[in-house]
Amino acid sequence: MDKLATLLSHFSLHADVFYTGNLCGMHDFAQDSLRGHLHVVKRGPVQLIGAQKTDIPIIEPTLVFLPRPGTHRLVADEGSGADVVCGTVMFGGGGRNPITDSLPAVVLIKLEQLSGVNAILDLIFEEAFAKHSGRQAVLDRLCEVLIIRLLRYCIDQGLTQGGTLAGLSDPRLAQVLLAVHADPARDWDLNDMAALARMSRARFAVRFREVIGQTPADYLTAWRIMTAQRLLKRGLQLKHVAYDVGYGSASALARAFKRKLGCSPIEWLKSQSGAYAGMDETSGAANETTGAHSISLQT
Repeated sequence: MDKLATLLSHFSLHADVFYTGNLCGMHDFAQDSLRGHLHVVKRGPVQLIGAQKTDIPIIEPTLVFLPRPGTHRLVADEGSGADVVCGTVMFGGGGRNPITDSLPAVVLIKLEQLSGVNAILDLIFEEAFAKHSGRQAVLDRLCEVLIIRLLRYCIDQGLTQGGTLAGLSDPRLAQVLLAVHADPARDWDLNDMAALARMSRARFAVRFREVIGQTPADYLTAWRIMTAQRLLKRGLQLKHVAYDVGYGSASALARAFKRKLGCSPIEWLKSQSGAYAGMDETSGAANETTGAHSISLQT
């Protein structure tokens, strides 16, 4: 079973390329509560400032992904500049989610380590300086392909910091996560999960917490609530959502919501409406930080 397919079906990937070309001097990127930033440095050098405590020099062609960015800055040479692609990246409704929570604050991958990436970049730069119809749509889709390649690389190389992606990097735990993601309504217990992982109950429970940062029961509850959030945003009735995610009644789901998020499903839906009220219609950037509740699959 595809390790990323279920995650991306729950937290759909959307990228917006907003700059492609030669970057000169200093450029600031504001914090966005809903989106991460992607910078592909095809030719440097570039200094990345503000993403970590120390500045990061980027000399070689590199993919830079900030899944949970604060304000940061790129500084290129005033004369020769740097050839870059800059975009925003959002999973699902934006904000915290199992994908971005599993990654470091800054992901740096040399382009030579990503198979086939040069062909994608050639297409991006070709589209960037053309005047074809559908140009922006092509740029955005190509950027999404880059992100999927990046996520695949992070899983395969174990470049995660706990959470869902770390679990998917572990062959035994991955079998359990894939099954839970595909069927959250099943009456899961520790025996079922340990059997899928081909481990004893005790070893499985310890390994799960060590790698993912939560107990199996807490992870299952969190996944069920996030699945419920997605279904509620699609307009499904609470009683149907409760059944689909493994709760016997709407009131049982409401109690789980309250325990995990501190609010009822109705209150959460209202907070989501408020989250999108601050979105700029042309750029898609958030104008203000919202107080919308979110749930993480990593402690």
